[in-house]
Amino acid sequence: MALLGRRRPVAPLEYTRKTWMRLWIAGVMLFLYAPLIVLMVFSFNDSKRNVVWKGFTLKYYEKALNNEGLIEALVNSLTIAALATVFSVILGAMAGLMLWRFRFPFKGSVEGALSLPIIVPEICMGVAMLIFFAKIDWPVGLPWPLNLSAITIAHITFCFPFVALVVRSRMASFNREQEEAAKDLGAGEWQTFRDVLLPHMKPGLVAGALLAFTLSLDDFVITFFTSGPDTVTFPVKVYSMVRFSVTPEVNAASTILIILTIALTALALKLQGVKAIADAH
Repeated sequence: MALLGRRRPVAPLEYTRKTWMRLWIAGVMLFLYAPLIVLMVFSFNDSKRNVVWKGFTLKYYEKALNNEGLIEALVNSLTIAALATVFSVILGAMAGLMLWRFRFPFKGSVEGALSLPIIVPEICMGVAMLIFFAKIDWPVGLPWPLNLSAITIAHITFCFPFVALVVRSRMASFNREQEEAAKDLGAGEWQTFRDVLLPHMKPGLVAGALLAFTLSLDDFVITFFTSGPDTVTFPVKVYSMVRFSVTPEVNAASTILIILTIALTALALKLQGVKAIADAH
């Protein structure tokens, strides 16, 4: 019993490995998050230059929240991201299931074509979308939110392949015997999908939805090419503000967007966790 209570001696080499691993993780975290932390800190800077700390202030948040153009751009971005996420999840789930379940001629070509929006540079996608909407004579000046439809279609085009890949990867771990057992017990196609396939897909759908929402919300290049004179999104608005100077107001607006994105992501993950616990009970 005394031997069981003793801790195993740790070799010096193991201590060294742990130290190097901790330093590596700390360096990676610093590399990833230091720019965001600096941006958020300088959003409270009481200086127009934004390079010298002059004191703490909230006036730039007040300016950002009272900037009607900035708020309108943020609402446009959230509307586009929400619509793009809904349609991307539906199309991506269907495409992922199709690629996982069925065998058909030229399946490899279809998979390659589905990955093109992911592989092709955004500048090429933006130019292609611009030519496409110009060729079909897309109407300008539609009532809101229809005037966002061109940008929304473009965002769905490059977002839903990400959802499809995530869903297909998730379905690769599915045990097909569960589906066969459900059908043997009398379940129809829809009931099998709802009670067997869909619960297994849910983590992939949530992950794909978060990915699509984030990609749509912060996209600039494709949005810049497909937006009209009356449709300004948040990234395009921030870009137009940065062209003059990087002020604390820009930092404040960016900080608001970062906090909003983190809050929505945390809420989605929490709801997913609560749902998983409820299903387990």
